[in-house]
Amino acid sequence: MSRLSRLAQLAARVVADPQPHVPSPCVSICVMNPLTGWCEGCLRTLAEIGDWAHADDAAKRQVWQTIAQRIPIAESAA
Repeated sequence: MSRLSRLAQLAARVVADPQPHVPSPCVSICVMNPLTGWCEGCLRTLAEIGDWAHADDAAKRQVWQTIAQRIPIAESAA
């Protein structure tokens, strides 16, 4: 299973699960793509990464939803 497939599965679970303590999407591949502005590992922007520690669970879940929307774009660019 590819890294993006695993990220997509986790995104689907996190967005659908209303539980507290939303996990970070970080996979320790911290390289920013100069074309998209997204981290190659987690598909977040620098702003999303920087805001993560202070975001509430609803905001974190929204970031996960955005990541899920970015996955097909990242897959087609790979």
